[in-house]
Amino acid sequence: MLLRPTKWLVRLLILWALLSLVVVFWEPAFSAWKWMAAILGGAALFDALVVLTAKRPRAERTLPGRFAVGVEAEVAVRLVNRSGRAINLAMFDGVPEASDCKLLPWEGWVKKAGYVDVIYPVALRDRGETMFGKVHVLESSLLGLWARSSLIGEGGSTKVYPNYQPVLRYALLAIEHQQEQSGIVRKNRAGLSRDFHQLRDYQMGDSLAQIDWKASSKRQTLISRDFQEQRDQSVILMLDCGRRMRTLDGEISQFDHCLNSMLLLSYIALRQGDHVGVLSFGGTDRWLPPVKGAHAMTTILNHLYDYETAPFPSDFSEAAERLLSHQRRRSLVVILTNLRGEDSSELSEPLRRLRQKHPVVLASLREEGIGDLLKREVKTFDDSLGYLAAADYDKERESTLSKLRSEGIVTIDETAQAFPVALANCYLDTRVII
Repeated sequence: MLLRPTKWLVRLLILWALLSLVVVFWEPAFSAWKWMAAILGGAALFDALVVLTAKRPRAERTLPGRFAVGVEAEVAVRLVNRSGRAINLAMFDGVPEASDCKLLPWEGWVKKAGYVDVIYPVALRDRGETMFGKVHVLESSLLGLWARSSLIGEGGSTKVYPNYQPVLRYALLAIEHQQEQSGIVRKNRAGLSRDFHQLRDYQMGDSLAQIDWKASSKRQTLISRDFQEQRDQSVILMLDCGRRMRTLDGEISQFDHCLNSMLLLSYIALRQGDHVGVLSFGGTDRWLPPVKGAHAMTTILNHLYDYETAPFPSDFSEAAERLLSHQRRRSLVVILTNLRGEDSSELSEPLRRLRQKHPVVLASLREEGIGDLLKREVKTFDDSLGYLAAADYDKERESTLSKLRSEGIVTIDETAQAFPVALANCYLDTRVII
């Protein structure tokens, strides 16, 4: 708790100091100067004692259940006046450092024995467990000569999740049967899947292989078997948490772009009736066994929200060994990383081992800045150096991707903006081969 003079007390002190200059040249003003000093000193002392002995206000903060990175959510702070008079308060909440909040500080009156609810929007920029500090209030004294600064209330923690707005957008489109608007293409897979669905009357165009001859002989009419896409499969998302994923792409890192894409893919896979598991490597080494069902999306969110990258290189060989030991059932393995040209020799053997047991998709985020350098007009020597470096980098990446494709690895190489939909389409195209 700290007591500080207000601008009114400072102005009165300046006025008193100026009056002392008048006393130097005009002695009759000395009496007025003494009376002013006594009154001002007495008033200041009385006002300080009143504000120091008054009960401090109480603060009660209500946080939303969860935040999403960069998305505003409302925080409510109730300021309760416990003193015997109306008070003027200025309040600044203890928001985390990595946040955007435009409506603070708040200032207003709280009536005697009353309260006021301050509701403000705040956007948090860092994922994970985030702490709110105590509430900082500045309370004006009775005469307005002093302001008592104090920290009240309690700190609180909240979880900041990846921004899963693309997941919600996809869900709404799916409910309205407008899936094509999201750019995610559901292709007709009739005849590719072998999961039996039901018997139905024969229709023109059905293949002979679909006819159930035993049922047809009983009904004395042709009966066809109807098939549906395979369900109850497993998708394992292998997330690279190494230093290569720390590159900023726009306002957020490539790692966060990958997390957002993983949430969309998880949502689609769970709707298909599949299991979804997560294995991370390269600093954050965790394993979430495959989950399925209506509750599974919450489980995945709670597992992923505090993932962080580390300033260390990723070991693909060790990650492949961990996956093979954890997941013995044949599954679709999706590796999310930022591929580099020098990764060719490091990736080949781990992916070959995974390919022996699981279908593998290598999903790589491509830096948008590289494309910008290649499209930029070359005017200076520095521009030409940048262009050549970008072209060489791009050529090495494409060479590595071509080699992986020749070894039977499905690859994705997209910028952050196109990555979520490309990943979802790749899953829908690839899942039938599990």
